[in-house]
Amino acid sequence: MNRARLLVFNPVLHVLDYRVPQGMAVEPGSIVLAPLGPRQVLGIVWEPDRLPGDEVPEGKLRPLLEVLPVPPLSAPLRRLIEWCADYYVAPMNAVARMALGSMAALRGGGTTTEYRLSGLEPKRLTPQRAAAMDALHGEQASIRELAEIASVSDGVLRGMVSAGLLEPVTVDLDRPYPRARPDFAVPDLSEDQRAAADTFVAAVEAHEFAPFLLDGVTGSGKTECYFEAMAQALRLGRQVLVLLPEIALTQNFLRRFEARFGTPPVLWHSSLKASERRRAWRAIVSGEAQVVVGARSALFLPYARLGLIVVDEAHEVSFKQDDGVRYNARDVAVIRARFEKVPVILASATPALESLQLAEAGVYRKIDLAARYGGAELPAVSILDLTKEPPERGRWLSPRLVAELKDRLARGEQSLLFLNRRGYAPLTLCRHCGYRFQCPNCSAWLVEHRLSRRLACHHCGHETPVPDECPECHTGDCLVACGPGVERIADEVAEILPEARLAVVTSDTLNSPEKIGAFVAAAEQKLIDVIIGTQLVTKGYHFPELTLVGVVDADLGLEGGDLRAAERTYQQVAQVAGRAGRGEKPGEVLIQTRHPEAAVIAALAAGDRDAFYAAEAEARRDAGAPPFGRWAAIIVSSEDEAEARDAARMIGGARPDLPDVMILGPAPAPLSLLRGRYRYRLLVNARRSAKLQDVIREWLGALQFPQGVRVGVDIDPYSFV
Repeated sequence: MNRARLLVFNPVLHVLDYRVPQGMAVEPGSIVLAPLGPRQVLGIVWEPDRLPGDEVPEGKLRPLLEVLPVPPLSAPLRRLIEWCADYYVAPMNAVARMALGSMAALRGGGTTTEYRLSGLEPKRLTPQRAAAMDALHGEQASIRELAEIASVSDGVLRGMVSAGLLEPVTVDLDRPYPRARPDFAVPDLSEDQRAAADTFVAAVEAHEFAPFLLDGVTGSGKTECYFEAMAQALRLGRQVLVLLPEIALTQNFLRRFEARFGTPPVLWHSSLKASERRRAWRAIVSGEAQVVVGARSALFLPYARLGLIVVDEAHEVSFKQDDGVRYNARDVAVIRARFEKVPVILASATPALESLQLAEAGVYRKIDLAARYGGAELPAVSILDLTKEPPERGRWLSPRLVAELKDRLARGEQSLLFLNRRGYAPLTLCRHCGYRFQCPNCSAWLVEHRLSRRLACHHCGHETPVPDECPECHTGDCLVACGPGVERIADEVAEILPEARLAVVTSDTLNSPEKIGAFVAAAEQKLIDVIIGTQLVTKGYHFPELTLVGVVDADLGLEGGDLRAAERTYQQVAQVAGRAGRGEKPGEVLIQTRHPEAAVIAALAAGDRDAFYAAEAEARRDAGAPPFGRWAAIIVSSEDEAEARDAARMIGGARPDLPDVMILGPAPAPLSLLRGRYRYRLLVNARRSAKLQDVIREWLGALQFPQGVRVGVDIDPYSFV
């Protein structure tokens, strides 16, 4: 090979040709450095016939500078990158960048210096140093990472190093991970579990593409079933990837994994330190990492010997990436398994309608676990009609739910209250002039958080202290909180049950693996009586003494006209209901609603999942919506509202006229201002027969937009804001 075609990570120039110097060995997938003007760019060598580009004469080719000391990206991974770029109408180099994960890891191993508290206790400390010492107990990281943890400047920490308060530690970047042992603690499986596990083990041994939908009720032991498949993959020397939808589930999973295999798996998620990402990536690419547990981005890493993929809680919306490359990790996991010729297991107690339809069509093999493990019974579900059993004035919990909370506390059992709304109240206004606190960067209300005494935007992160007076009319003591969030429910429970020990579980309160681990330990040791939480508590946790679940507002998820609103509500409520009665004691679920006649509420009350999904499928079929039709969103944004509007109108004016494609819009997005950018949307509804991606590429490719305009394409959208 005397010339190489590179996929380069340059936003304008995606494809460039170079000369391969004598003695340099490159092959498709090699990661190289190449000159571009006075700079150097990173690139991946690609097959020329699979990467179209302008042919450059031999004499004009510049030589490659270096082949980086890492294995080439494999052919199955390159095919996955091509597929994702094509299907999601995304730049190929943006997809490929996710495979590299850690740029620092491309340079090889070695050592780095991290810092930790030395244990020295000085007699006098500045306030900043005192705050840093409080925040850094048990932490070890680079100066920059420690500064972020402690919310101080790098200079403060460098001063602490000079004073001997922080000590350096030399860290081997490529130190090996402990080895997982497939036979460390083999579980005693039920007959149904054993049948499922044997099916998965046989698929791992066959080393062929085999997609499974593991459909098991909450508490049926789905994890133990796919653990046996993982054990077999380990015995055969292959790697396993487990995708979890949220970091909040990681700590619980780690404990179960370590109990089964004797050591923790390798982690991959956004909260890892730079040195941890570097170590993990190099272990993955060398094949030394046996089991990788991670968020959706772990899907694109360059595994050396992949033998099994597991997607746990496969129904979760969190698997859909909503910016950058807008992919669905659940679907891409199946495609990667196909390219790698390995089995993939989608595990869920409430599968997505799309997954159920694929199972019904025979594309996925469906494995059912219809009963809880060990004879535990599913909880009894009752509906509380708030129009007939309203809460007391100024409160949000109905009398019957309050009575059940008191009863559980008296019996020494635990309760869980679910409301998928963070903070204290979703809206704060002035009772004098009606002023409403709105985010300056988004068309959204600021949410009051009384625990931190701040008003926050949940879309862009803008925060401001709660003022003493109305900023509009300057009246004092006039601000009113409207509606409940979990913090407000916690205050109500504290008034009703002053002796109860409470835990508020949201992404604000449990924002690190350590805090999540501490919460789980406290709940298991019965140091918590009532848990009040958002969707973080709906899945993955097993508390044997938790016997009551109260859903505070089951109607909340049905608002907004989202295509999947009913399905999401069913999944969330069914999942949180599954936290009750997982031990020997029976569980009970009380669902508060003002619409007991709604199909999703009736299905939850009757425990008739099949009837709900059948009705939902029929409604989607009539609307030509997924999985029976295709949807795509085109999102236009700019810091200038007129510019965004004009660009959206230009796209709308150039719409193709096709019999199997319907285009709606443009219209202002429901969230018309987001992070300082004005947004317009178009929605494309196409039949399954339509070549949707080709239509969109040809349509948008013929248009030119001002520099400040961004145009994004979202295939199979989950968010409609």
